[in-house]
Amino acid sequence: MRGLWEARRVFRLLVVRDLKVRYAGSALGWLWSVLDPLLMAAVYWFVFTVVLDQSLGLSPYIVFLLAALLPWTWFNGAVTDTARALRVDEKLVRSTNVHREVWVLRLVASKGIEYLCSLPVLALFAVLYQAELHWQVVLLPLAFVLQCTLLAGIGLLLAPLVVLVRDLERVVRIVLRLWFYVTPVIYGSVDIPEAYQAVFALNPLTGIFSLYRGTFFPGEVDWALVGISAVESLAVLLIGWAVFARLERTVLKEI
Repeated sequence: MRGLWEARRVFRLLVVRDLKVRYAGSALGWLWSVLDPLLMAAVYWFVFTVVLDQSLGLSPYIVFLLAALLPWTWFNGAVTDTARALRVDEKLVRSTNVHREVWVLRLVASKGIEYLCSLPVLALFAVLYQAELHWQVVLLPLAFVLQCTLLAGIGLLLAPLVVLVRDLERVVRIVLRLWFYVTPVIYGSVDIPEAYQAVFALNPLTGIFSLYRGTFFPGEVDWALVGISAVESLAVLLIGWAVFARLERTVLKEI
């Protein structure tokens, strides 16, 4: 941790570089970060409310959907990018003395900033559909910190493993597709059948997303699920950091 604090300036420069490179020459700029989840939300809203006429989640459904879909976009993008962080920047990782964890964690931060930039879109839909803002909005920072913790752990765990096992990158993409449907994004935690609630509770995103949705839907906040998510996120971080430290020298030889 002391080493990371000493590298904070490099960390900040890398985050800024990622954001600038990502939108360099783009006419829409940061809007690309919200265009994908916005189109997905439109499709799910049309399918479940117009075509199938199903009562998933809470009303207004578009706000309910976006409250979880935007952090999911952050999660999906951060896991995908951090998993290949060391391999993509292998020349810089090998030739510089920057703490190698920085190359992973800076992607969690840059994707997190993109998520924060997408919040005005959620606020706009909340105003248009007259979604009521509740005091649970103060829980947003807690949800943000928990998701950062979880993503840091997953990134530190996957980054060295993907260097050593190249096929793991494809496995990660498949797992993320499946993970989307076992996470309360297009449905709420209250929609989960009672027989499967214990299984879904093991998903750390279940409790985290309930905090996000608590801003407009306070009944979604389940503190038991939040507690489980906090413990699992911290455990994943510790495991990821230990694995990264253990495999760092081996990875440097491979790249």
